[in-house]
Formats: sequence, structure tokens, C-alpha cells
Amino acid sequence: MKEAHINPLHQALFRILRPLARLLLRNGIPYGEFSELVKRAYVEAALEDFPGERRKPTDSGAAVMTGLTRKEVKRQREILAGQHTGKSDILHTNRASRVVSGWVHDATFQDSVGEPAILAFDGPLSFCELAKKYSGDMPPRSVLDELLRVGVVSVDSDTGKLTLKQRAYVPAGDSKEMLQIFGEDVSDLIATVDHNLVCGEGGRQPLFQRTLTYNNIPPDVMEAWRKHAAEQSQALLEQLDSWLGPKDRDVSGNLPNDSRHDSFRTGVSVFYFEEAAFKEAPQPGSKREKTS
Repeated sequence: MKEAHINPLHQALFRILRPLARLLLRNGIPYGEFSELVKRAYVEAALEDFPGERRKPTDSGAAVMTGLTRKEVKRQREILAGQHTGKSDILHTNRASRVVSGWVHDATFQDSVGEPAILAFDGPLSFCELAKKYSGDMPPRSVLDELLRVGVVSVDSDTGKLTLKQRAYVPAGDSKEMLQIFGEDVSDLIATVDHNLVCGEGGRQPLFQRTLTYNNIPPDVMEAWRKHAAEQSQALLEQLDSWLGPKDRDVSGNLPNDSRHDSFRTGVSVFYFEEAAFKEAPQPGSKREKTS
């Protein structure tokens, strides 16, 4: 197949699926299991995101749209009906992050200059009170153990008091939490790209989406660049967090009387990437042509 005849969306999908396949294989997920999940996602998208003129799409309509049989659509729909959507898992894994956010923004747990206070584990204005306020029914000791594990919190060996060392909770390794953040972040990115591809049709504004990329950086620059990129990215996120965090209803305490209130989930995601970009070295005695 000639390059000009390749569907641009297919090219983009292959680039997305290639690292995804590596992650799946490393975690023991064979193709058949992945294929089953893809069917389920197709059915859920057809039933929920493309209602057309009908208020409730039919299995027949979903079958036409997805290319699956009506029997398969019905089977996947029944599986979906018996499953939760995963949103509760995201909320659960965000509890440690919410404790950190509360420590940063809630004046109750700040010192006299507005910085996160050094807290005792138990007692008035303690870490236990912080965890109970922002982590729901998670035991404070479990939350603390996780924050200690990833280095977000340190404990004074003499007094036992706790200090917030980092203003963000980032789990390490291929843990359950890291994999759930992976699903959330990639889903958000694809949703943003999808919105930007079609927003002009409905007169909607595009969402911010930018990437900085160079492909001929010498190796001796990389260590300094990694450090610089991490420092600047963290500073940007902390600046944005200082603006948005206090406006979150859970932090501000400005909860409406009606439990069924409108709210938005929003944010900015920053990630670093690098890969080797090997270039063919010129052969001795030969000239490399420069193209414009």
C-alpha cells in the first residue's frame, strides 16, 4: 500500500496502539482480552455518545454503527449494565491527592504564612483530621503510609510530626494507582483531541492543546533538559493549582444546598517524553545533500 493511500486516522491509531501494546504485553494482557474491551468500549460509545434523534439508542442501531452483531451488542450491553463505570475507582485513587491538595489550600492546615503546616499525626488540627476531611472513609494511617512511600511526606524521627515535602501526589511504578492515572490521563488527552477535531462544526471553542518538540537534540544536553523541564513544569502546575484549587467546592466549603448541583471536572496535564532519534551518519568521503 502506498503511503498516500494510508488513512491518516489509521496512522495516528497505530502510533497510539504501539506503546499501548507494549504496556499490555508487559502486564500479561493478551490480544483476545484487549479485543473484548474494545468491543465493550464501542458499544458504550454507540449507546451513550451517538443517540441521534432517539432518546434511547437500540441494539440494532448500535450494531449498524459498530459493525458488531445485535447479539454481541446485547451481550456487551448486559456486561456494562452489571459493571460500574470506573469513576468510583478514580475517586478512590484520587483520595491521597485530595489530602495533599487540602493540606496545601485549606487554611485550617496552614501555618501563619499560608504554607502547609507541620502536623501531628493525631489530635486537634492533625493529619488524622486532614485525612478524614479529604479522604472519606480511608483510614488515615493507610493514607499516610502511601504518602510516605512515594516521598510526598516525611516524618520527624524525634517528634513524629509530619511535613509535606511535595505539593503533588504521584504514585511510583506500574502500581494500580499509576495504571488508573494512565487511563485517566490518556482518556482526557484523547477527549480533548476529539473535541478539537469537531468543535468547529458546532461553533464551540477549541480546548488548549500544545506540544513542544525537537528531534535533533545532542545527548549531552538531555540531563540538564530533563531537570529543567521537570522544574518548570512543576512550577507551572503549582501556579495553576494555587489559582484553581481554592475554588474547588470541597476545599472552599461552598457546597450548594441541593446535592444535585452542576460541576465540572477540569485541569491541565503536563507530561515529558523522549526517545532516541537515530540519524544516518555520513559515510567517509561522501557528501550529505541538504534539502529544503
